[in-house]
Formats: sequence, C-alpha cells, structure tokens
Amino acid sequence: MLPESISFLKGVMLGSICCALITVLGHMRIGHGNRLHRHEHHHLQAPNKEQILKISGDERMELGKSFRVYCLILVKPKDVSLWAAVKETWTKHCDKAEFFSSENVSVFESINMETNDMWLMMRKAYKYAFDKYREQYHWFFLARPATFAIIENLKYFLLKKDPSQPFYLGHTVKPGDLEYVSVEGGIVLSRESMKRLHRLLDIPEKCPEQGGMIWKIAEDKQLAVCLKYAGVFAENAEDAEGKDVFNTKAVGLFIKEAMTNHPNQVVEGCCSDMAVTFYGLTPNQMHVMMYGVYRLRAFGHIFNDALIFLPPNGSDND
Repeated sequence: MLPESISFLKGVMLGSICCALITVLGHMRIGHGNRLHRHEHHHLQAPNKEQILKISGDERMELGKSFRVYCLILVKPKDVSLWAAVKETWTKHCDKAEFFSSENVSVFESINMETNDMWLMMRKAYKYAFDKYREQYHWFFLARPATFAIIENLKYFLLKKDPSQPFYLGHTVKPGDLEYVSVEGGIVLSRESMKRLHRLLDIPEKCPEQGGMIWKIAEDKQLAVCLKYAGVFAENAEDAEGKDVFNTKAVGLFIKEAMTNHPNQVVEGCCSDMAVTFYGLTPNQMHVMMYGVYRLRAFGHIFNDALIFLPPNGSDND
C-alpha cells in the first residue's frame, strides 16, 4: 500500500510541475509576442527621397536653413588624440559643437564638468546645453570622441520630424525590459525631450545622480531610465530600406562582415548609404572618413542631392 501511495504522490507532483511549466511557457510566449508587437512601433525611418524631390526648390532651401543641430562631445584627457581628430573633422558640420571634459585640459577648449563619472558628465552637459541654448537649436546630438558623424545625413533623417515632439533616437539596444539608445552610436534628443529631461534632473526619485547602490548603470541606460518617466522612449533610426543609420561599429568591420556573409553583395550588405554615425574609429580613420565623405568625388558623376544644408556662418567646414 505504501509504495502505491508514494507512486500516486509522485504522479501528482509531476503533473503539477508539467502544468506549471506549460503555464509559464505560455506566458513567456505571449509576453514575447507582445514585446515584439510593441517593438515594431519603435522604428523610425528616413524620408523617401522621391517625396523630397516633389518639394519646390525654394521650400527645400528654407528647410535646409531651418535645421539647427547642437553637438555635445563627452571627453576625458586620455581621449586627447581622438579629441583633436573630432575637432578637426566632422564637428565642423554641426551648427555648434562643444566639448565637455572631466577636468581642465590646457590644449583644447572645453567645458569642465569636474567629474570622471560619465553619467554625471552627461547630466551636467545636457543641463548646460538646455539652459544656454534651448531657444537656439532644434536637436541635440551627443557623442563620444570615437564616434564619426555625418551631420548632413542626420539633418536629412530629421527632416520630417517635429522637434516640439518628444523624440529620443539612435541605435536602440534591448538586453532586458529596458530599451535604450546606445551612446556609442550617438544619441539624439529633440528640444521637447530636452525640456522634459531638464525637469527630471531635479527629481532624485525619477532621475538619480547615482545609477545604483550595488553596481553602476551605464550612462546611456541611466538616461533611458530617466526619460521613461517623462514618456520619452527609445526609437531605432533606419533608412527607407530598414537598415540602421546609427552604427556602433566602424565601417571597416561592417565591410568584413559583408564580405563573409554577403560575398556577392558587399556594398549592399554593408551599410546604409544614408548612415549617420560609425563608432570605434582611430584618429587616422577619422581623417580617412572625412576625405571619403566630403572631398573625394568621381569624375563625371553628378550628385543630385534633394536638399542642401548650408554650413553655419563663420564655419570652416568642408
């Protein structure tokens, strides 16, 4: 009798475990499906070039003048060689670019944040930028010194976006429940997002200065934590074909991957021709990119750009 009772109990326990597993897996599947469904609403695409060509020439010229982008670059003294390359290359194409450093550096002009903590640097830089330039610029682009950006492509991407709406975009990452924009590819905030973030910076419960008591949270994740309380969520930026335009790797790595994965379509399989950023470049690679993007032209090939973004007054950009 006793062995039969034990067998019966084992059967009951196994049955209960199986039911629990089926229930959990079912919820996981449902939850996963919901996450995918929500995630589909966090992809923003660049305007279609054919639509832009339908706009009159005068209107295109006005659009080209109306976009003003302020660039924030977070640097430390160890970044001095990259700092020099960034200053000499792509930041000339921002309507205004300023460097925010962890301490005073005599060789370059910068705004001293007086901290080595990257999240505190980011907070202070955003606060400074909004307090000083909230009425002058529509979009705020933050990058690290190893990032190379094509600002004209950024402006083109933002062409149909309204800076009075809460946009927060770049290359999104979602390792868990929190989706955030990776700082490696650069972070873009609209004027409205900056306004909402600025209000949160003084509310420790929603936007603490320290990322966590046990371990530190990376600055780009902490920014997403703060912005979610203001109803601002990460948007992945893509071209009209669905390719990422904010990239967290160097173009050379993308070409290597394309040669391995798409040997017959290396160019098409590599990157978007409307790419905004690449990350992980050396100072020499910065200058090579500058040459390829702004100076090299194939004889006999005519470029019919839909829009012309004129350089800021007094700029020495290419």
